[in-house]
Amino acid sequence: MRRLFALSLAACLLPLSALAQGFDVTVLGATGGIQDGNLSAFMIAPHGDARAVTCDAGALVAGLIAAEAAGNLGAITVPEGSDYTRVGHTLTDVIRGYMISHAHMDHIAGLIVASPDDSAKPIYAIQSVHDDFADSIFNWVAWPNFGTTGAEPRLGKYAATVLTPGAPVPIADTEMTVTAYPLAHSGRDSTAFLVQSGDDALLCLGDTGPDRVNNSGNLAALWQATAPLAASGALKGIIIESSYTSERPDTLLFGHLTPRLIMDELAVLAKHAGGTDSLKDLPIIISHVKYSLRTGPSPRDIITDELNKMNTLGLKIIMPVQGDLYRLGG
Repeated sequence: MRRLFALSLAACLLPLSALAQGFDVTVLGATGGIQDGNLSAFMIAPHGDARAVTCDAGALVAGLIAAEAAGNLGAITVPEGSDYTRVGHTLTDVIRGYMISHAHMDHIAGLIVASPDDSAKPIYAIQSVHDDFADSIFNWVAWPNFGTTGAEPRLGKYAATVLTPGAPVPIADTEMTVTAYPLAHSGRDSTAFLVQSGDDALLCLGDTGPDRVNNSGNLAALWQATAPLAASGALKGIIIESSYTSERPDTLLFGHLTPRLIMDELAVLAKHAGGTDSLKDLPIIISHVKYSLRTGPSPRDIITDELNKMNTLGLKIIMPVQGDLYRLGG
């Protein structure tokens, strides 16, 4: 049913010239952990607008190839005379920037390997994440410095746009803005991104654990800040991780969430937004489910079952597959 839902949304796409309403979310990478080529990345654009940004970039080209194979890049037109395939055009022109929640490899691998053939565009991140890029990735040891900070020579392809938490910043060459909210993840900074276009909003969370385990108030502050958007109906969806099943003990979360913890957190958002029914039918895309090499039921199936059984808020739970396209809102 989930796959049919994705396809039905893709079939409802309007021409690119149509007025933007809600968001189109293309799954470039659905998993976390070890499944190389299918790691956390979501391409986000206002519906009817061919200018996008990604939330993380664990997969780029592999995800675009999967989306094209599924027929989910069909609304993107390659300009006449272009030397690019649709995948190449989407990477170099449709995607206008990358929002990077943190610099762990499963959230940036696609960006790194695509960088030699990519076009110039900004990376949107909080200062500490830019510092991690400069120190550990774009340092001429792990990889050439395609950035604008850090080790010389700086090739300057990816301009470092620093996000100040709570302050909206325009996403260049698009009709979107992004506001960063800090998260905590296994001893490192992570980020939630609130993307807005007109009156519509979409929330994409990087990796994070619950406040009570992280000894932080980051998620509580995020829910309080975004509750008015949920209450008004402006919030069209949330992308949030569930790396493990609910049996995972707190001591082994390593800065991640489970279905039980997701529902606990979204109950806090619902409370701020006006009560149990305030999030009814809100699409929740579950990211970062870790692929397992072991026999038995897959974590994905267990997590899906747990989320559906715990769903007392009436949420629309979406378990994505690489290449899927979702229309959120509108």
